[in-house]
Formats: sequence, structure tokens, C-alpha cells
Amino acid sequence: MQGLAVLVDLLGMLTQVLVMLIIVQFVIGLLFAFNVVSPSNEFLRQVYDSINRLLEPVLRPIRNIMPDTGAIDFSPLVLIFGLQAIILVLGRIVAGY
Repeated sequence: MQGLAVLVDLLGMLTQVLVMLIIVQFVIGLLFAFNVVSPSNEFLRQVYDSINRLLEPVLRPIRNIMPDTGAIDFSPLVLIFGLQAIILVLGRIVAGY
């Protein structure tokens, strides 16, 4: 059972990394949207594009299921809630053994 606990801990760490990437993507997007940082800033543009390429395969199915809300994209929030729920359930399953 200890192996299962280690696996859940590893999944928890991966979830935290994904959440941090989503937050960084959101913040950079806001900086671009409100012209705090110029979109022609190559470094931030590359970081933003790289994070988008990493997260797009995970976010696209969520976007396909969710209704169109216009300019606001709630799929990252749904992903964060979903990941946290999965980790919570797995943690409870491991604690029950």
C-alpha cells in the first residue's frame, strides 16, 4: 500500500506543477492583454507560447465540452478543480487502506 501512497504523492506534485503553469499562463496573458508588457517581448512570448503548447492538449477537450462564454475562458479553472478533486479522491482512497 505504500507504493500506492507514493504514486498519489507523485500525482499530487505533478498536479501542483500543472496548476503553477496555468497560473503563469494566466498572469502572462493578463500582462499582454492590459499592455503592461508588450506582446513583442520575445522572452515572454516564447514562455507563453511554450506553456500554451503544453497545456493545449489538456485544455482542448474541456473547451469542447464547455459552452462558449465569449472572451472569458473557464477551462483552466475547470482543469484545476478537476485535478484537485482527483487528488483528493485518490488521497482518501489511500488513507482508507
